[in-house]
Amino acid sequence: MVKKSTDTLWELAAAEVQNRENDAEEGHGREAVCERTVFLMGSKAGGKTSILLRCLERDETPKPTLALEYTFGRRSSAHSTLKDVTHTWELGGGTSLSDLIQIPITPLSIRSLSVVLVLDLSMPNDLWETMEKLLHSAQSQIEKVFSQAQKAQKYEAGAKQQKAAPLAARVLPKDYPDRELISPFPVPLLIIGSKYDLFQDFDSDRRKVISKTLRFLAHYYAASLIFTSIKSESLMSKTKRFFAHLAFGLDVGKSVSFDSGKPLIISAGSDSFSEIGAPPMTHVDIASLNAKNPMDLWKKVYERVFPSKVAAQLYISGNVKEPKCSEYSGVTVFTELQ
Repeated sequence: MVKKSTDTLWELAAAEVQNRENDAEEGHGREAVCERTVFLMGSKAGGKTSILLRCLERDETPKPTLALEYTFGRRSSAHSTLKDVTHTWELGGGTSLSDLIQIPITPLSIRSLSVVLVLDLSMPNDLWETMEKLLHSAQSQIEKVFSQAQKAQKYEAGAKQQKAAPLAARVLPKDYPDRELISPFPVPLLIIGSKYDLFQDFDSDRRKVISKTLRFLAHYYAASLIFTSIKSESLMSKTKRFFAHLAFGLDVGKSVSFDSGKPLIISAGSDSFSEIGAPPMTHVDIASLNAKNPMDLWKKVYERVFPSKVAAQLYISGNVKEPKCSEYSGVTVFTELQ
């Protein structure tokens, strides 16, 4: 393999894996290896590495991810004598290194890309801001790459005078629940709520706010959602199924749970806005929030209960009225923030 100075880290890593498969291909009639890419991002110190190692069945001690790390996994294929390959990338640093998202999301990876967003359930005040910034950064890069790839595809197809397989963002089935009301993420998305072992000790009302909000977000983006803990073999077993579905195309299983008093397990397309209901706000008139759209409404309701750092800074600067707050399990809860 000749390394060019313009090669990205992804291209070098992908080429290395392909080289390792070439010898096997020579003896099996040049069978195609099915390759997929899974990109993990999420809360800082939210357990991404631990979850990834368990999903890849690697008995290794997790280490802090300093920036962006690459690894790969293999699994025997049911349709080939070769093994399927998943390229996995993990972004460290929470939202602070979101600029690195451009490295794993490239024209080479976009055809088989899935995204996993890991949100730390034990840190609810950071949850919305982390979700919002990372999904926005990833979506912007995906859309940019789609545009570049489509232009290149048209040029190549014209030069060869043949039709190329169309490259397009994800399209949902016509019978997908609330299809006209949601904004699907452009590639398959899995949202993992981590550290459920700590989250389950929260007050039931607080758990309900977080659970319903994440159900709304997952359905809005046409994503799957699962709550997990590396301390629970049962939950990790279910999490592995969701990961294997993205990484190797395996069946996700039939486990499902919508109860906010239990770990949520919801496959994309199995929820609906009518089942989720309205934002859980009992002491404030929703109309008074002046929300621009449903997403803005859920954000304002959520941050009434779990204000982000930005909301806290607004209070310190004197731009909002003094809120009434209380402490529960180490989580600051603002009940009258305006």
